[in-house]
Formats: sequence, C-alpha cells, structure tokens
Amino acid sequence: MDTEIITEAEVDSADLILRAVAFAAHKHRDQRRKDKDASPYINHPIQLATVLWEEGGVRDPEVIAAALLHDTLEDTETTWQELRGAFGEEIADVVLEVTDTKWIKKEVRKRLQVARAAHSSDKARLVKLADKICNLRDIAAHPPHGWPLERKQQYFDWAKEVVDQLRGTHPELERRFDEVYTLKP
Repeated sequence: MDTEIITEAEVDSADLILRAVAFAAHKHRDQRRKDKDASPYINHPIQLATVLWEEGGVRDPEVIAAALLHDTLEDTETTWQELRGAFGEEIADVVLEVTDTKWIKKEVRKRLQVARAAHSSDKARLVKLADKICNLRDIAAHPPHGWPLERKQQYFDWAKEVVDQLRGTHPELERRFDEVYTLKP
C-alpha cells in the first residue's frame, strides 16, 4: 500500500479552501443565477476556483479562497470585517478589490471597474480574469433570462475592456478569455 505524505502546508491550504467554499455556500444559499434554469449561485464561485486551478494552474490557496468568496461582499450581507476575521486581511482585501460598489449607478460602476483593473493586486487580477471568463461562458451557453442580444454584446465588450487592463497578468488565462470572447453573440 502506497502512502503519500501530506505536508502541514498542504493540509492548511486544503483547510482554507474548504472553509471558503463552505462559507460561500452558506452565504449564497438562497441565491440563484439569472439563467433560465435559475442555477444555484454557488456554482459560479466554484467555477472561478476551477478555472484558476485547472485551466490556469494557480495553486495559491489565498487566490482560490478569494475566488470562492469573490461575490460575498457584493451580493450578501457579509462584511469585510467578517471576511477578515474568518480568512485574514489579505483574502478580505482581495475580495474587496473585486467587489463592485452597488450604490453607484451601473454605468459608473462599469467604468470604475475598467479604471481600477490595471491597479489591482496580482491576486485580485487573477480572480477578475477568472470571473470574466466564467461570466462570458455563462452568457454564451446559458444567458440571463430576458437579456436581449444587445445587452449580451455590451457585456462581452465591457468584459474585454476590463481584461485588456489586466493583460500581462497570466498569459494562459488571458488566452482562455480571448477564446471565450470569440463566442460573442
């Protein structure tokens, strides 16, 4: 019988990621995606973590945890202080960096996201890249119910503006984004 020795760092990484997925699942438990099937919302953060891990080869547990938690500040009652207490300041700060300010008008929020992208931390840039990849894939395959063609096209173009500010972060994830962008309706 082969036994694999697992390091304490690997145990800590797995613990962090599992705690993040459990936290996100709890916080998003009553939320659904906007697609026709109203998919469980937690699928989206899990997709981000999967894209980073499987397609990007990202092994930083803090990035994976931040990806799992990326919408908790924006879409739930979670506070930065709560995230900091549960996951530490660095992860809470990454989540804050990728969080939209909901009280600002939608168009201003979108412009702000483009402007802030280039000045984001490396970890936030990775999460943002994965988010845009997943969002475009979802819009192409399972668009939000009731979105007209023009809105889908505008989202694709806006996502590209954001990603263009992130260029140089991770060539493979950028290539993946470019591939999915070709699915623009």
